[in-house]
Amino acid sequence: MPDIVLATLNAKYIHSSFGLRYLRANLGELRDRACMAEFVINQQPLEIVEALLAREPLIIGFGVYIWNVEQTTEVVALLKRIRPELIVILGGPEVSYETEGQEIVALADHVITGEADVKFAEVCRTILGGGVRPTKIISAELPTLPQLAPPYELYTDEDLKNRVIYVEASRGCPFTCEFCLSSLDIPVRAFPTDAFLASMQRLLDRGATQFKFVDRTFNLHLPTSMGILQFFLDRWREGLFLHFEMVPDRLPQQLRALIQKFPPGAVQFEVGIQTFDDATSKNISRRQNLARLEDNFRFLREETGVHIHADLIVGLPGEGIESFGRGFDRLVHLGPQEIQVGILKRLRGTPIVRHDDEFRMIYAPHPPYEILSTRDIPFADMQRMRRFARYWDIVSNSGNFTATLKLLWRDADSPFVEFLRFSDWLHARLRRTHQIALHVIAQALFDFLIEEQLVDGEIAAATLETDWHRTPSREGLNLRGRTSAVEKTAVSRLSRRQTRHAQGG
Repeated sequence: MPDIVLATLNAKYIHSSFGLRYLRANLGELRDRACMAEFVINQQPLEIVEALLAREPLIIGFGVYIWNVEQTTEVVALLKRIRPELIVILGGPEVSYETEGQEIVALADHVITGEADVKFAEVCRTILGGGVRPTKIISAELPTLPQLAPPYELYTDEDLKNRVIYVEASRGCPFTCEFCLSSLDIPVRAFPTDAFLASMQRLLDRGATQFKFVDRTFNLHLPTSMGILQFFLDRWREGLFLHFEMVPDRLPQQLRALIQKFPPGAVQFEVGIQTFDDATSKNISRRQNLARLEDNFRFLREETGVHIHADLIVGLPGEGIESFGRGFDRLVHLGPQEIQVGILKRLRGTPIVRHDDEFRMIYAPHPPYEILSTRDIPFADMQRMRRFARYWDIVSNSGNFTATLKLLWRDADSPFVEFLRFSDWLHARLRRTHQIALHVIAQALFDFLIEEQLVDGEIAAATLETDWHRTPSREGLNLRGRTSAVEKTAVSRLSRRQTRHAQGG
């Protein structure tokens, strides 16, 4: 039985815990006395506790994040109730800041704040060796990246086959966006490129095909980003997929030329725009060249096969719905394949709290600490925007209604205004935002198009069927009211022809 269990609750099975693998890789002589135990947040806490205690550990280390802190708190409470002598050590961003008053911190024996790759091993070594117990809150010094043991061999063959594989070539971020924890990670530090690429080669040799880079600014250092892209291009094979977070206004010609060589759909860029409003950008200490950003978008969409996932945030200090809508329209016209509409979250430790009084920023008291209202977006309107974000995800980001979506704002000046109209209409009709079957969305789109947007019934039905049958396995789409809508359109056309005939037209 292991003395140390490294545990966390992932959001979904497909996610693998990068942090646990780093911790175990750097346990040194304790590595063989440790194991990892990954769960998902929808598992029953008692089942998780049973599985952990069955291993009879002396120490359990938990990775705590905004998405799992509530469930992990319940698990830790049960563990300490059943086995009070069990040593529980916490780490992760959710417990690295504002530890006072957190229930999970009160329950635990120790909390390591910051990057715990090395410090966790030190603490375990002291406890298992019978030394003087450290204080409850332990601040970890920044590890020297070249000295860290890489975690990649701890991905199992099952991981490589069925889960997201996370990798990183650097840590930190040079920017100071006040809503983001990465703004606290200065300076940017890089792993030695040769050693990193050697680890990537071993993953490729084992059959890995999906690589998700967690670097906050992949394209910040040009020689490194080009070296990594060239490495994967030289070893290209069918099914290989690379995901990067990029600085949207930094895409020099050398990098452009290399990106153009990748086949369509092989590379995804996650682009955090967050806002197009200059005053809002200033409020959150965000810097970006919008003209250069738009030029880079046009290049990526027109001259490469890169899939673009772009982010906008609702609820930033000083930005109202109209301003957000203008930015949304601007982004729609740039044509990314996905637009993620996020609701602002107040992450522990971030300096965005300095705006609370001036902009009347009110956040939910429980994870994920989403904004409830601001000076510029009252609660009722914030709820509308939550529904907008959810329905946009279902209709647009799902890729199920690519052609139909454009009918919603055909001949209109603002895609935002038209989709918000649809969002309000859909919620009034369904009164829910989750557990909506795909055929229900299809029917709602059809009804809205012909009843509210006055789209020709034949065009609406044909466009929906085109989208529907893009997935060959689907059964036929049966739209209620389709016949009457098409007949109504035909009668209207006949009436117009008769009028023209009577007028001698």
